[in-house]
Order: sequence, then structure tokens, then C-alpha cells
Amino acid sequence: MTEYQQQLRDRFLGAPVMPAPAPWIGLHGQNTTIAVGGLIGVGFALDPVTGADLLMVTSHNGRGLFDSASGTRTARDYDADLCYPIGPDLSCPGIGVLDDTRVRIAGLFGGGLHATTGDGWKIDVVAPDWPNERILLSGRGADAYRGMLGADWWHIFHSNYSELRAAGFSPSGRTLVVATSSDITVWHRP
Repeated sequence: MTEYQQQLRDRFLGAPVMPAPAPWIGLHGQNTTIAVGGLIGVGFALDPVTGADLLMVTSHNGRGLFDSASGTRTARDYDADLCYPIGPDLSCPGIGVLDDTRVRIAGLFGGGLHATTGDGWKIDVVAPDWPNERILLSGRGADAYRGMLGADWWHIFHSNYSELRAAGFSPSGRTLVVATSSDITVWHRP
């Protein structure tokens, strides 16, 4: 390991988990986590009526559709045959208001979510003590590799209890999700 690599490892190991900065808001105050056992993956779509971000979660027990701003589950189905992403776009059939839509899913079978927003927020997934991964959120134009902890970047999630499936932003940049094999953690902003 080079000296630079050791410095980065020490930097990320020493960073405590902290709340995401404004304007990011958790779903229920500090408790932003929703349990989802057997989580396979997550994907975003827009509500066809309101234009709001919707989060579809697939698990071995079916599919759930959540309003990203409130965390309210708006639809649920238990058809385990439809929860596995298929095709070159790794998509699943939508449910609820997305009934006629296919939703791209990132998670256990691959795929990915946006790592940046149009206005400069970004996340990094680092693993200085692999397999425990950490999610770092950087502010507009800042960088977790050079910036200051708590001013330019924040360690917002530490996956030390379940396997990380996916992390990233909605296409609109208004929602950030971290999905593990057991839950989802969601932040949103106006």
C-alpha cells in the first residue's frame, strides 16, 4: 500500500457517520431507514401525475413502490416471479401508478444509480475495511478525497451489518438512496 493509499484509508476509517447536510432531509427526522428483508434492488421513476420521484424496491417477497419524499409505500405486490430484473436494461414491471412502465433496477444483479446530480452533489462508495462499505456525500464541487469532513464531504452511511446492494441519486437529483440486503435509507431535498 502506498503512503497516499494509507492516508486515504486512515481518513475514511476515522470519519464518523454523520447526518447528511442541508438541504438533504431524512424521511422521518434522524430515522431514514425502512426495513426490506431480502432486498434485491432499487430503481427510480417519476410519478406520471405529480412528477415526484418514486422509488421501486424489489425483494424476494415481491415489489414495493415508495414516495421518495415521505417514505410512504403507495403500492405493494407479492409476485416473487416479477421481482427479478431481466433484459439488457435490468428492468422489472412497475406497480401502482407505474403499472404500464418498466423500471430499471440496480442491485444484486448489477446496474447502477446516478453517482452525481446536475448541480454538483456526488457520492463515493469506499471500503477502507472491506467488506464494510461507506457512503460519502460531497457538496457542490467538493471532493471527499481532498475536502474537509463536515464542510465539503460527509460520511452518511456505514454498511457494516448488511451487504450493500446499490447507492445513488434519482435522475432528478432530488432523492438519494442507499440499499442494503435488509433495508433502504432515503434522503430527499426540495
